[in-house]
Amino acid sequence: MSHKSSSPTWAITLFCIGVLMAALDNGIISAALTTINSSFDVPANWGAWGVTIYTLGLAISIPIVGKISERYGRKKLFIVEVALFGLGSLLVALSPNFAFYLVARFIQAMGGGGIFIIGSSHVLSTFPAEKQGKALGILGAMNGVGAILGPNLGSVILDLTGNWHLLFLINVPIAIILIILGYYKIQETKEPSVGKLDLIGTILLSLAVLSIMYGLTNIEGTSLLESLATFNVYGFLIAGIVLFAGLIFYNRSLEKRNGDPILPVGLLVRPTYLLTLLIGALSGALLAGMIYIPSFSEQVLGIAAENSGYWMTPLALASGIGAGLGGALVDKKGPILAVFLSGVITAIGFLLFPTWIDAKWQFIISSCIAGLGIGILLGAPLNILATERLEKDKGSALAGLSLARQIGMTIAPTIYAGFIVRGFNQIPSLFQNDFGTILKSKMEKADLSPEALQEFQQVAGSMAPTSSSSEIDYSKILEHIQDPTLKGIIQSSVDQITLTAAQDGYGGLFYSTVVIAAIIVLLAIILKPIRNKSLR
Repeated sequence: MSHKSSSPTWAITLFCIGVLMAALDNGIISAALTTINSSFDVPANWGAWGVTIYTLGLAISIPIVGKISERYGRKKLFIVEVALFGLGSLLVALSPNFAFYLVARFIQAMGGGGIFIIGSSHVLSTFPAEKQGKALGILGAMNGVGAILGPNLGSVILDLTGNWHLLFLINVPIAIILIILGYYKIQETKEPSVGKLDLIGTILLSLAVLSIMYGLTNIEGTSLLESLATFNVYGFLIAGIVLFAGLIFYNRSLEKRNGDPILPVGLLVRPTYLLTLLIGALSGALLAGMIYIPSFSEQVLGIAAENSGYWMTPLALASGIGAGLGGALVDKKGPILAVFLSGVITAIGFLLFPTWIDAKWQFIISSCIAGLGIGILLGAPLNILATERLEKDKGSALAGLSLARQIGMTIAPTIYAGFIVRGFNQIPSLFQNDFGTILKSKMEKADLSPEALQEFQQVAGSMAPTSSSSEIDYSKILEHIQDPTLKGIIQSSVDQITLTAAQDGYGGLFYSTVVIAAIIVLLAIILKPIRNKSLR
């Protein structure tokens, strides 16, 4: 094969397309869940398994692909992963029933889970050190942009075509092109393997990850402590931890026999790597926070639901720019500074949401700052930190980092949803305590006519609370009011109560992301002397 045919530019381009395809699809389904559930005639709780099964498939495939791509060749595994993803996408689109659809989603996840790891591992194995940051930044940009734009792109396609099958069919021709070009244009890279593939370790790792991730997906954000006490959560978490402990014990004995364990124990005793895993999990939590920005724009800024996706464009673009800048920063100044700056910028961006935003232009600025910060973290710095000074097992190290990020993305939404639900649960008490004062103030400022005031007294009096209900139903009052000015005042008062609840709920969410970003800054400070010591 000629040098031109296996040029780094071709390789990074194909990996970027593959990463973008998988990242988009991970979020695209959320826009179509209701439509898919209706087409299969299943309730929402069953329909959610379309997302859950994909998450579980990713969690299982990530660590396995990271290891076997090093053993059998990254080019081969990239082609296999893309083929699985394309096949899964085709089967999802052609699913005759819900059970078939779930199996197809699992196949799709087994393909999509490893593309980013293989691409990152290939960069670290073939690119010179001074160019790795830039290349990893580009890959990270595709991952971040895809994850953020996925739900909104899905909404656009669904609105234009009305056909959810197309969301998955479009992956098939892309996968075919990637397979053909990947075969001819990507240089094969792998690491020397020792002994047979660790089959027992692979099974133990798969079961451990499956148990932990399934337990995490059962956590309810609205009743966090209560759900942790249910067997579906703690039972599977304990089982996963026990299986993971057994895996480490088994892998230690395998290493002593000069075997090639699926999970190198040496990685887990490196302080730099463990702290990087923690930052990776926190970065997943921040990325999950981005998912709630469209609903914030709808419920707090009043942007129409069908247009909220377009308002995510600045965030996605800023995330892509941030990933590129993060890569360049890593090449010039190292990964620790990139992580530190990412945490600072992300904290500032998220802090602006509950404290500053009143208008759409402020929303755009805040989105760009938050997107820039998280983008810096998505690509190069953590991948470099996870694989520094490793002669081998880079794929496994990157797989562990991706799995940690996936865990963060799984846990965080349940916590965020809890804040939002608790905010909206305040609406009855807000009506009881504050609505009268708000309405009175607005009516006084409006200088209503005597006829309008009389109409309000008559309608409100006829719907006064009874012994069985201590609250006035203002929606029914609105139905009976004829005066347009009075009707507008009541509606704006109702809207103000709803807005207050929404601001409080989203405020809790965004303040928690600020805390997470601040912890990342602290971890970067702690990590610096530890890394410097390990590099001596």
